[in-house]
Amino acid sequence: MAYVITDECVSCGTCEGECPSEAISQGDDKYVIDPDKCVDCGTCAEACPTEAIVEG
Repeated sequence: MAYVITDECVSCGTCEGECPSEAISQGDDKYVIDPDKCVDCGTCAEACPTEAIVEG
C-alpha cells in the first residue's frame, strides 16, 4: 500500500528529494504521492520533519 501525505505537510520539499522512485510532487496545497509510482520503501516518511507521511 502506498504512502500518503497528510494535512500536516508544511510543503518543505524534503520528501521529494528523498524519493527513489520520483513518486512525490508538489500539489495544490501540499506535496502528493503518486500511488502508481510509490514502491512502499518508507524513505519519505523517515525524512519528513513533521511526520506528515503515513502508510495509506
